[in-house]
Amino acid sequence: MAGGAADCSFWERLLARQCRIYELRNKERISVAAASKLLANMVYQYKGMGLSMGTMVCGWDKRGPGLYYVDSEGNRVCGDLFAVGSGSMYAYGVVDSGLRHDMSVEEACDLGRRAIYQATYRDAYSGGQVNLYRVHGQGWERVSHDDVLQLHHHFGTLSTPV
Repeated sequence: MAGGAADCSFWERLLARQCRIYELRNKERISVAAASKLLANMVYQYKGMGLSMGTMVCGWDKRGPGLYYVDSEGNRVCGDLFAVGSGSMYAYGVVDSGLRHDMSVEEACDLGRRAIYQATYRDAYSGGQVNLYRVHGQGWERVSHDDVLQLHHHFGTLSTPV
């Protein structure tokens, strides 16, 4: 999520609660599409009231992997790749230059880590931590938790000056 910390935290908790209620009522997990639609419908009611939020809703359900972008205006877009927040231009630059469709999981995680690092290092409004998660058919797992300064020392030694 990106935007106002209070807005992001509130809507994340509310969506989690609604998804849990769905699961209890229906005895199955909500689909990624339905969860993203639920969030879009909830925030749409507050359109124009000053919410600040852009989020990616991702997961794996019966139809396979799902990724949606939802913003505080209630807009909802399905896609294969998103970056949100003020540092997203930097992340897109890294991803656009390094993405291949035949990447191994390790290569994809490294590309994601570098993209998030660039977004957080180059953008003054982004955080100082890189939290990387992998979503797969059995759920999700935390791949890494890195400090941006440590990654700067690591990635800075890998690149050569132009």
